[in-house]
Amino acid sequence: MSTERRAGPEGPRARIGVLGGFGLWVGGDPVTVPVGSEKVLAFLALRCRAAVPRPLVAGTLWPEASERCAHADLRAALARLNHRGRQALDVTAAEVRLAPGTSVDLHHVRRTAQLLVDPTAEPAGAAGVPGAPLEIVRVLSAELLPGWYEDWALSEAEEWRQLRLHALETLAGRLRTAGRYAEAIAAAQAAVHAEPLRESGQTCLVMAHLSDGNLSEALNAFTRYARRLRDELGLDPPEHLYRLVSGCARASGTATPGESAAREPPGAGSRGRHATVTPAGEEWQGQRPAPYPGRAR
Repeated sequence: MSTERRAGPEGPRARIGVLGGFGLWVGGDPVTVPVGSEKVLAFLALRCRAAVPRPLVAGTLWPEASERCAHADLRAALARLNHRGRQALDVTAAEVRLAPGTSVDLHHVRRTAQLLVDPTAEPAGAAGVPGAPLEIVRVLSAELLPGWYEDWALSEAEEWRQLRLHALETLAGRLRTAGRYAEAIAAAQAAVHAEPLRESGQTCLVMAHLSDGNLSEALNAFTRYARRLRDELGLDPPEHLYRLVSGCARASGTATPGESAAREPPGAGSRGRHATVTPAGEEWQGQRPAPYPGRAR
């Protein structure tokens, strides 16, 4: 027998947010939820509409507790929900699920991201660009349950991170192809902000700046990436990105990699050379980077 009141079509609808942090709203009003109850609501929100057996909920959310204690913790978490909070759930003696009509922000946004990266999906809008791209960039920029470190939350957050990064990069490419360069730059910057060392996101940003005719912005973006990549990982930028900005250096009057190589000391090879792209007026450095601290030469 259910211990929770179901939210019928005539009752206030519940909405659960897991992007950018946890939140619960019922009838448009925010609802305060105890920490243990937050875990239950968030876990069920990530399971979509499926009913989840009580033992699975209890064992996942309280893995270090004994089976008996985990079930007791689940009962307590459900009991601590106030009347408005309970309207988000449908609970029986055997399983727990979201109540009919309860919405979750992740579900709609994830569908949008999946359509962007699905090569078989029919493109929406002109040149495959969906409507309101900046709003899409905004929602795709949100992390899933930031600050939650339970294993089940971390695995879901990583899956979402990968999907949204691919979606942002795909959107940036489509916007650039459509000639909507400011929006393309915004999408690429969101991808870079989410993962600064990701090569594909940095490439999207450099190409968007180039398409917009801003060579100095492309060079500066590459410079920031090259420095951070070297400082944090002891690595050089990929060759294809190096070649891409080499053309910018020539166009802006900056020394090209080839010219820098000509000034290297005899015997200095070009293979593995680290290109430090500096702001306009400074030269490229064709020197091999010093060993990264703590790494073997």
